[in-house]
Amino acid sequence: MLLSEITNGRAAPLLEKTLAFTAARQKMLATNIANITTPGYRTKHLDSAAFQRALRDAAQKRRGWDDPLELSGSKEFRTDSAGLLDVSPSEEPAENLLFQDGTNARIERQMALLAENAMINQAAAELLKGSFQGLERAIRGRSI
Repeated sequence: MLLSEITNGRAAPLLEKTLAFTAARQKMLATNIANITTPGYRTKHLDSAAFQRALRDAAQKRRGWDDPLELSGSKEFRTDSAGLLDVSPSEEPAENLLFQDGTNARIERQMALLAENAMINQAAAELLKGSFQGLERAIRGRSI
């Protein structure tokens, strides 16, 4: 289970990939919002559910503490040779309609996705911060 991976001390690589994904998704969503009135613009998409499944599967495949986190790639995300996350947003399919200017963007939907992504990013950042603070306390020999 992904939650047990996060809470048992092997979280740093998982959280790092999550932060990289949410940063790329935030940039993509901001571009979608900036182009909301551009005629013919089609919104881009990064599937966060597929990313989370791939992250969970990679966490379950890891055996040791120092084993690399091998994230299975998709058309939208992959791990490069240096172990960094590489993303390529795909064009989001229209939800049953295109507007008169040829766009498929709805500002309400993009803003909701932006808020959701920001919450995921904040949670990952706080968990990583807590992990590093725990490590720092252990190094300094403090229990509190």
